[in-house]
Amino acid sequence: MTCKLVIYFTFFFCLLFTLVPYVHMYPSYPYSGNYQLDLNFYDRSCPNLQRIVGYGVWLALKNDNRMAASLLRLHFHDCIVNGCDASVLLDDTPYFTGEKNALPNRNSLRGFEVIDDIKEHLERICPSTVSCADILALAAREAIDQIGGPSWQVQLGRRDATTTSKEAAEQQIPSPIEPLENITAKFFSKGLDMKDVVALSGAHTIGFARCFTFKGRLFDFQGSGRPDPALDFSLLSKLQNTCPNEDASNSNLAPLDATSTMMFDNEYYRNIVYNTALLESDQALLKDRRTAPTVYYYSNNRFSFYNDFAKSMVKLSNVGVLTGAEGQIRYKCGSVNY
Repeated sequence: MTCKLVIYFTFFFCLLFTLVPYVHMYPSYPYSGNYQLDLNFYDRSCPNLQRIVGYGVWLALKNDNRMAASLLRLHFHDCIVNGCDASVLLDDTPYFTGEKNALPNRNSLRGFEVIDDIKEHLERICPSTVSCADILALAAREAIDQIGGPSWQVQLGRRDATTTSKEAAEQQIPSPIEPLENITAKFFSKGLDMKDVVALSGAHTIGFARCFTFKGRLFDFQGSGRPDPALDFSLLSKLQNTCPNEDASNSNLAPLDATSTMMFDNEYYRNIVYNTALLESDQALLKDRRTAPTVYYYSNNRFSFYNDFAKSMVKLSNVGVLTGAEGQIRYKCGSVNY
């Protein structure tokens, strides 16, 4: 009898310790401790996650061909402000004014409803499991992949922030009208390097910009009272028609890449080389000896740009993430769980 009991308890404890690794490998959410992001994070807790996100993005692109650029920008504006924590999605409350109403984002960021729809679907299938930050990261990847751009692996397991800051967004988001030195400093503060600056700037191969972000180049470049002499004359004429020198035109839109507006390619870099970049901050990449060689290289090597853009997106999407017991899994992306 005693021998049988010893054999039984030996088998029980062996079985228990065999199962322990699986508890940590496939949590529905991180309970505590120092968890790292993992490609397989939701394999058991929400196995259809990537299909659901992919379908949600496909529907959005079907209804609005600008949405790929919008989702990518939404993810970037989230990550560049205190890390990839979905703080950009939070609505204002009596306790804080959020990033949505910061100057770089107000009436400009788009795609919130796409993320909300995906989140609502996931809450029905996998309740209280998938973070809004992970949805944002996956949606950005899906958007670029679905329009023919590069793809990249997205590690998962991010948690959502419980607060947000308008002031932080206004301080940390790069502005198209500030010097390149300031822009690179903001990238460097997030652990990104000069190559990342040039590669991620290539996101401007799709999307649009509002006139007020570049109107100075058209009429009063650096206070000269004249247009930017580096800007191609034919492009200057078209932009002045789109953006007349009056406040009423500030919200008008112009394509960041007029050559292939809806295609994710390397035309953005060719535009810079031929002085037809829309934003002053983009054209500045050709004037700096640290960035100019990479601009020339990408202008002639689309696949190298794709490869480096994908690598830089992986780095960006891992900036300042919350994991483990940090943050929370929000039930709704626009509000904190109370």
